[in-house]
Amino acid sequence: MQKARIKLTSSNIDKINDICSHITEIAEKTGVTIRGPIPLPTKRLKLTTRKSPCGNGKATWERYELRVHKRLIDLGLDERALRLVMRVQIPEGLKIEIEMLD
Repeated sequence: MQKARIKLTSSNIDKINDICSHITEIAEKTGVTIRGPIPLPTKRLKLTTRKSPCGNGKATWERYELRVHKRLIDLGLDERALRLVMRVQIPEGLKIEIEMLD
């Protein structure tokens, strides 16, 4: 059976969860089989910098962290359901990949 694999990537977890709920609603309406959303491991990008610009003074540090969240959804291949998924409004900062599998 053919299926579509949808990969969602964003640093904002609320956007991903919102789009996942839209896709699951579409699958329930059209009666398509769905697996997911499967949470993939969160990638943490860390950056540590000195607070002092000149290097003198206290040795204080600022720590920044960017978390990249990922979700995976397998959707049964149905033309109507796929069209509805393509029409979903994707917010800025969210990356979506749709791949057809056999």
